[in-house]
Amino acid sequence: MTATAFEYGPHHACTDPGALTDDSAAPWWPAPAGAHEGDYLLAPPNPSQRLDTAIDPRDRRRLELHAALTAAGIPPRPEDREAIESLSALSGSINTTIQRWLHHTL
Repeated sequence: MTATAFEYGPHHACTDPGALTDDSAAPWWPAPAGAHEGDYLLAPPNPSQRLDTAIDPRDRRRLELHAALTAAGIPPRPEDREAIESLSALSGSINTTIQRWLHHTL
């Protein structure tokens, strides 16, 4: 006799939402193998344990300039790297002005 796929696996009486007699109860799903019974979702991240992802202001201005140029329809070419590096070395207010010009805003 050949077994069907439905003969094996978790207890279907526990995982079948239609098998519940109380309409207000939520269906119970078994925990994965090796996990604790009950809630097996990850806990929310602890902000104090996050990696320090601070970006150097010059690098941030360079990335923002790349993004502004690309959004304006002027994708930077490899030979533009020196000009972008020079512009990103300028102050943040100058970089903001250049981005404003690229976005055609006042």
